[in-house]
Amino acid sequence: MATETGQNTESSVGQNPDAGQSGNVVSAGGGTTSAGGNVQAPPSSQNRAEQEEPALLPPVDVIEDAGGITLYADLPGVPKENLSLQLERDRLTIEGRVALDMPQEIQSNFAEVRLGRYRRVFALSKELDGEQTSAELKNGVLKLRIPKAQHAQPRKIAINVT
Repeated sequence: MATETGQNTESSVGQNPDAGQSGNVVSAGGGTTSAGGNVQAPPSSQNRAEQEEPALLPPVDVIEDAGGITLYADLPGVPKENLSLQLERDRLTIEGRVALDMPQEIQSNFAEVRLGRYRRVFALSKELDGEQTSAELKNGVLKLRIPKAQHAQPRKIAINVT
């Protein structure tokens, strides 16, 4: 399930127990889409602090493999110094502020491009080990690798012959 609060979207990542066997959940424009194609619109509410400074919702690709998930978030214009990743329980928050080098002697008469901030919140499945998350920022793309927890890793069971 994903919930949306103003400009902040919380998307579930990993297994969705309500989605049956094909239960992987990915973000889809503020709602969620299960592998079966059902879209659920999230409830929304307003928060005064979010109204004052709106956040852009960065596009994110989520790729799952046997060892975990990899998230690719597009954060153009956000340097490492202005990027914040927070993991609190099963909630991963990505925040970044765009930085543009502008000489101080230049004044803008008209500007359509606003410097803003990005924010995206993900609810992590209990099958993922958030403590082992690794992050890399390259050319405006943030790559996060979140491995599956040891108990969720595929295991080979030895067969004893007696």
